Amino acid sequence: MSNNNDFKPFISADKVLPELTPFSIIFGIIMAIVFGGANAYLGLRVGLTVSASIPAAVISMGVIRLIFKRDSILENNIVQTIGSAGESVAAGAIFTMPALFIWMKEWKQPAPSLIEIGVITLIGGLLGVLFMVPLRNALIVKEHGVIPYPEGTACAEVLLAGEEGGSKAKLVFKGLGLAALYKFFADGLKLFPSSLSKEITVKSFSGAGIGIDPLPSLVGVGYICGPKISGYMLSGATLGWLVIMPLMKLFGGDNIIGSADKAISLMTVKEIWGTYLRYIGAGAVATGGIISLIKSLPLIIRTFRDAMKDYKAQGLGTDSVLRTEKDLSMKFIGIAILAIAVVMAVLPIIPVGPIGSIIIVIFGFFFATVSSRLVGLIGSSNNPVSGMTIAALLITSILIKAMGNTGHDGMMMAISIGTVICVIAAISGDTSQDLKTGFLVGATPYKQQIGELIGVGVSALVIGAILWLLDSSWGYGSEELPAPQGMLMKLIIEGVMGGSLPWGLVFAGAFIAVVVEILGIPVLPFAVGLYLPINTSSAIMTGGLIRLFIDKRKVKNEELRKEQAENGVLFTSGFIAGEGVVGILLAAFAIIKIGDKTLADVLDLSSKFNIGTIGSIIVFILLLAVLVKTCIKNVSTNEKK
Repeated sequence: MSNNNDFKPFISADKVLPELTPFSIIFGIIMAIVFGGANAYLGLRVGLTVSASIPAAVISMGVIRLIFKRDSILENNIVQTIGSAGESVAAGAIFTMPALFIWMKEWKQPAPSLIEIGVITLIGGLLGVLFMVPLRNALIVKEHGVIPYPEGTACAEVLLAGEEGGSKAKLVFKGLGLAALYKFFADGLKLFPSSLSKEITVKSFSGAGIGIDPLPSLVGVGYICGPKISGYMLSGATLGWLVIMPLMKLFGGDNIIGSADKAISLMTVKEIWGTYLRYIGAGAVATGGIISLIKSLPLIIRTFRDAMKDYKAQGLGTDSVLRTEKDLSMKFIGIAILAIAVVMAVLPIIPVGPIGSIIIVIFGFFFATVSSRLVGLIGSSNNPVSGMTIAALLITSILIKAMGNTGHDGMMMAISIGTVICVIAAISGDTSQDLKTGFLVGATPYKQQIGELIGVGVSALVIGAILWLLDSSWGYGSEELPAPQGMLMKLIIEGVMGGSLPWGLVFAGAFIAVVVEILGIPVLPFAVGLYLPINTSSAIMTGGLIRLFIDKRKVKNEELRKEQAENGVLFTSGFIAGEGVVGILLAAFAIIKIGDKTLADVLDLSSKFNIGTIGSIIVFILLLAVLVKTCIKNVSTNEKK
């Protein structure tokens, strides 16, 4: 029984509505594929993903109510539960698996098969859901009113405001359509450039660079994350591109340092970034991840203790009487986790072995606990999944090396363990947000948990095809798909295994992160900004500045202020989804042959018509203006009513 006796969900425990229906499952699967693909593309391009729960809830409510005339809030909740799983599985895979693709090319071996990728991500997804279930009562029920779970609460508000679902869903679709056209014109027809950069040529300030990638998805990330997070990212980029790199050029001179093949004085800005600065950024990101874990230790210990006490008091997971308190049984969960551990230990397609299987179960539950609690405090979009994975990879790589396995097999084992743990951390955080939504609206927990497992299964099948397609089209580590986290994981494993990591640069980044933490600045967004090109952070900052303008704009009351901000979140969520979907489509065009050319080459009109840099800036400004107008127009309409 629940300890939170004062709370009454929207749908009472004694009322039964359609919930886990064939319709909700099919529609949820479609959402999982769309948002999973969009987030995969976004993460591989900029190193960040955003929660799909809110746009999934809005689209679910709008489409189901308006088109299909179905009015079960619990059925809508299942749709968004399954749909948001795709984004989390994608995040776990894209932060690690690109390293495997790159290694296979270097070793002149075939790319990872769809089955291999699917099985590895499926195991991580299943474990993430199963590890979260025992924590539900301790985190969601007993801590109601204490841990906010921002996305979970927002999703519940969207579902409860059913009569507004149609108009809100239109905002997502409008943003999606606009971003899709923008992306197609920019990177499909190539009518204007989608990346603008300038190396500062002033002799006394050589080595510095500025730029911006004028893309809807980056504006969306900035708007959703807000001006503070965007500002922290730009601060990191500014330190790297306008302070550290000019100093390198100034003092480096004609020296050839480390693995470089030319003198620093002869390097371009991009070469300095790729050869030196990204290692400093890697050290900062790794340290930021470790710091965040250390700070979370008291929460981790308390959450684990409360969860174990809770299940002991309930007779080890005996079914509750009330519908709203029924989880999957602990017996089922225990058997499932044991079976998965055995499969990992013996199945050759998952190259982890018995030791790796044990490491995954121990670290997996630890990071599932961390993730489930952290997303309740800071939201899924700010969940430091990559930081957790970096910490896990460092420890795992050191252990594997200590066992004498430093060759290809050891590296494969390390990245496979890292991928499973990364997916566990991502999906457990998503599951906790969804279960919070269900708690507020009065869903049946075990049906939601089954929905999460379905979403994980479908997404695991699809993500392999998406990763293979994007790699075949552009290749990971390229300008089109930098895959920042994947490249970082590759550097860490290679550095630990081969002793080739430029530790001086890594430690410099680590101590920059320490200084930033001492100053009270959130270290992870700052470190990610230091690691990524400045073009990415500056574009994200434009979205953050628009969010700042919208939040500070004078309106009649706080309710309208909140509404205009939410309108922007929905519209820019469409930006991210629309650009992601077209990005995957363009990847397909890059490998479809028409005669001796690819379809992408056929579509390329840049040699015939191109509006150039100035045109690109003008189009980007118009995009920003549409975003501002969309927020203000909707609020102004309501003010007149």
